[in-house]
Amino acid sequence: MAHTLSGAHNIRRSEKRRLRNKSAKSALRTQIRKVLGTVEKKDKAAAQTELRAVYALLDKAAQKGIIHANSAARHKSRLSARVLALG
Repeated sequence: MAHTLSGAHNIRRSEKRRLRNKSAKSALRTQIRKVLGTVEKKDKAAAQTELRAVYALLDKAAQKGIIHANSAARHKSRLSARVLALG
């Protein structure tokens, strides 16, 4: 429990941000699984389409500080390598 009004306010803000970040991370992981699923099925066209969607989510998450920029770059690199390996 917070000792001051500003402390209580910070707790409320932190909880809102935590839930927003949790939602964004969950959506990101779901989209990454979709890409990996299309790679497993060896569907290159669908994988490339899904990859573009993942790139957008990764860039947005890195920009908002939900994940680290290097982490986003690493995910993008590894996913694109898997999709390119299909061809």
